[in-house]
Amino acid sequence: MPTFSGLEHILCEGVALSPFTSLRLGGDAQYFAQPTSEEELVGLVQQCSEQDVRLRVIGGGSNILIPDDGFSGMVVSLDAACFCQIDVDGNRIHAGAGAKLAHLLSIAAKNGLSGVEQLAGIAGSVGGAVRTNAGTHSGDIGQVTKSVHVINSDGEVSEKSGDDLRFSYRQSNLDAVVAIRATFELEPALPEEITKQMQTLWIIKKSQQPTGVVGHGCVFRDHGGITAASLIEQAGMKGHSVGAVGMSESHPNYLIVNEGGTSKDALQLVQAVHDAVLEHSGVSLATQLEVW
Repeated sequence: MPTFSGLEHILCEGVALSPFTSLRLGGDAQYFAQPTSEEELVGLVQQCSEQDVRLRVIGGGSNILIPDDGFSGMVVSLDAACFCQIDVDGNRIHAGAGAKLAHLLSIAAKNGLSGVEQLAGIAGSVGGAVRTNAGTHSGDIGQVTKSVHVINSDGEVSEKSGDDLRFSYRQSNLDAVVAIRATFELEPALPEEITKQMQTLWIIKKSQQPTGVVGHGCVFRDHGGITAASLIEQAGMKGHSVGAVGMSESHPNYLIVNEGGTSKDALQLVQAVHDAVLEHSGVSLATQLEVW
């Protein structure tokens, strides 16, 4: 039985994870921690490593699928103030991993700094956005990320920048570490122009997302310039459902969860859509959905 000496005050057991995710699915976390300082987070990472306890950061919970029987290990929420701080330094912004991505965009626009407005409408945290290289067809966050402070599995804090920091389509080399904060280098622009562009992009993004459902999430990555949505529609899987979970009729690459939906339903549906697209077009779609 793992013990977390000196960290009992930030730990709980058996915490429901579904409210923390956009899909609103899944069971409980074996352990759930909300560290209030970097020192506590480092200690938590070290003790989990020493005791072979899996550790994941929940972030904003976008496109995360938790199994019905929950997560065996430690789930960490970086919602304390020290992990959500955002500071402006000239044309650079330093943001904590727990800060909301929308907050980062708002501060950038207010200070006349351009380069992240194309992310308007994307939910989640700064840490999650950097780790998954969140973006749109107009650009991604990796293009403006100069450095990321991380904690490795041994609890060592280091800064990744330059050649140590690599981004590709919806991926980065930050999977094996816990991001603490990131620095973004942006370009000066008129605040009102940035705000106007953000508002337009936000409206477009929100119009592409289902409404009136328990939960939803984007399932697959686009493939070689072809949208996953078009491949799903061509394979006849638009609107296909398993149990109370289905692919959206209006936005085929979105998984929608209705009352009574389960993670098992979602997993079976994702596999069925993947197989149908593969059979129809020969494309093996990679999932954007992160299954814990």
